[in-house]
Amino acid sequence: MDRRYSEETEWTALDPSGTIRLAEELAAWSAPGTVITLDGDLGAGKTFFSQAFAKAIGVPGVVNSPTFTIIKEYEGAAMPFYHMDVYRLSQIEADELGLDDYFYGDGVTIVEWASLIPELLPDNRIELFISLLENDGRRFRIRGIGEPYTLWCRKLQETKEEQA
Repeated sequence: MDRRYSEETEWTALDPSGTIRLAEELAAWSAPGTVITLDGDLGAGKTFFSQAFAKAIGVPGVVNSPTFTIIKEYEGAAMPFYHMDVYRLSQIEADELGLDDYFYGDGVTIVEWASLIPELLPDNRIELFISLLENDGRRFRIRGIGEPYTLWCRKLQETKEEQA
């Protein structure tokens, strides 16, 4: 990974609506081949973020955690949504799943616990690390790697400054 092509920012969600707003922003910029990685402690809100993102791209119905199924596929209004949870996989098992077909396919992919499979992730992606704050708040450390994700971080920074 070439760090010259990365950009970082933070997003603070004081309540669930702040997480939803972040998911909606990222969903609005997404296109086929978008890869978003999520990491953070258990209960930090990875699945909640994924559900809000799925709703924002027009996935109807309920989006559940793929903890035991590993990968769930949904049809969104504009493109498919691939929701992965690699917590229970070894690097070798994950490699055998053919994740590249999803990463470089015709949909958008969210990978929960992505830090467990770093060698399998595409070079260009946006990484979110979620930390718990007091009173149900969340802090998102966001790193965009490559295009267009470095630009996304700059846009998120501008959005925060406009709302301050």
